[in-house]
Amino acid sequence: MIKIEVDMNQCQHYGQCVFEAPDNFTLNDDDKLEYVAEAPDSERDNIEAAVDVCPMQAIRIVE
Repeated sequence: MIKIEVDMNQCQHYGQCVFEAPDNFTLNDDDKLEYVAEAPDSERDNIEAAVDVCPMQAIRIVE
């Protein structure tokens, strides 16, 4: 399993991560980011892409 952390103080809810890893990141009805804290290893490429694309660098994979 992959552990994901998002610094919600840094996150500006741009939603770029949603395009890269829609199974792990979503924007709710208030356009606020929601995410799952653990994902299967098969999602690693998508999550790494979400980490890379985040303009605020608020997402990280916890090793």
